[in-house]
Amino acid sequence: MANFRISFTVVVVQTVLYRTSDALWCNCTIAQCEKNGYRCETDGACMASTTLIDGKEQHTRWCIPQKSLEPLGQPIHCRGAEGLVNKHCCYTDYCNSINLKLPSVTTKPGPGGGYGPGGTWGLVEFIVVIASPLFLLFLLLMVGLFLYQYHQRNYSHRQRLEVEDPSCDHLYPAKDRSLQDLIYDLSTSGSGSGLPLFVQRTVARTIVLQEIIGKGRFGEVWRGRWRGGDVAVKIFSSREERSWFREAEIYQTIMLRHENILGFIAADNKDNGTWTQLWLVSDYHEHGSLFDYLNRYSVNTEGMIKLALSAASGLAHLHMEILGTQGKPGIAHRDLKSKNILVKKNCSCAIADLGLAVRHDSASDTIDIAPNQRVGTKRYMAPEVLDETINTRHFDSFKCADIYALGLVYWEIARRCNSGGIHEEYQLPYYDLVPSDPSIEEMRKVVCDQKLRPNIPNWWQSYEALRVIGKIMRECWYSNGAARLTALRIKKTLSQLTIQEDIKV
Repeated sequence: MANFRISFTVVVVQTVLYRTSDALWCNCTIAQCEKNGYRCETDGACMASTTLIDGKEQHTRWCIPQKSLEPLGQPIHCRGAEGLVNKHCCYTDYCNSINLKLPSVTTKPGPGGGYGPGGTWGLVEFIVVIASPLFLLFLLLMVGLFLYQYHQRNYSHRQRLEVEDPSCDHLYPAKDRSLQDLIYDLSTSGSGSGLPLFVQRTVARTIVLQEIIGKGRFGEVWRGRWRGGDVAVKIFSSREERSWFREAEIYQTIMLRHENILGFIAADNKDNGTWTQLWLVSDYHEHGSLFDYLNRYSVNTEGMIKLALSAASGLAHLHMEILGTQGKPGIAHRDLKSKNILVKKNCSCAIADLGLAVRHDSASDTIDIAPNQRVGTKRYMAPEVLDETINTRHFDSFKCADIYALGLVYWEIARRCNSGGIHEEYQLPYYDLVPSDPSIEEMRKVVCDQKLRPNIPNWWQSYEALRVIGKIMRECWYSNGAARLTALRIKKTLSQLTIQEDIKV
């Protein structure tokens, strides 16, 4: 069997004082020292080494120059003794006369005769090998601790948000308490601005999403479940944060809650792990929008009047200013259309989508305009909006623009009224005059330049309800906004019509 070398390395660190003399005498066993009596002189350190070669101990002694000591003065590594193992450096005359004992470990030597891949490892190498993984482990532990504390803080913060105020324990006396009961207690007993923020968060974070019921420019609308009841969850994309905030802000206006305005429940931002979702929770209406409803169903005279009157009632409440300490500012919708009006279970309307609404502060006569460049839906824009002659410093100008759009919605409803066995298919306003997605210029040409309006069939004159609705439309479509009817006037006219027609609304 071929001979092989087994070598061991022992590193000994001694603490010694700096030498004051210029030279150090050491024992030396190498051939070059024979002429000097097997001694050598150095300005550095004496070195001794014991190596096991072919089963026999071999002792080596010589001098290490100062320039080879690392660091200078009190080295931890005899750099000048590379190639030897089990090394010992010392700093007094002839201090290397000792015979180092071999360690009692049996480790296969490396190719160079020492331990490890290189076979010539000293203390520095061992420190690096041992310290590197320890440092890495320490670093990982520190990162883990930081992440743990970060998530704990977030969790604690969210827990604090979700804690219900003990003073409001009466809001949840039983598991089967309905959302409508909760909203009724909180919105009718106080300011009427909606649920407190902590209750909003509690409700929003316990909703279970069921299915998508609509998509739009802002994001998606889901049907959700909360305590056995259905709610609508409008989820805004992160780039629509301003629209989400604005709509939530408008919905929480003092005294806004009304049976013909979509019932606001909660607003919350939820982290789903990938991005932040912006939720707006409201009442759920299974019929969907008025646009969807009219596409699916025709209506009788009673149904037409009920839809028209409830829409006017909601808009009148929106426009109306209520004076007082807990008063309500006047609000204009600015994007009224059949897709932004929902049909409730009792077939009445609820005005929704208040993201573009403006509020009027009568005390300072200022208008709180949303920081949004979008001005509404082009097909429903009033003439003064299309030709940019609207007086944005006068709040009534915005209300008049809403009335124009309401007249177009009435035209959509009336076309689907089944009177005498006759009704027409659903169409959008100006369907026969502009493309499906008209531009501002195309709408301006038809509405402002040619002064055209949707066609009112002559046969409507044969039926009182259709005749009255047709007359209201014309008075909503005047080019001069100041000449148009007010929402309150429309509401009163339709209320009288229900009495004449003996309709229960």
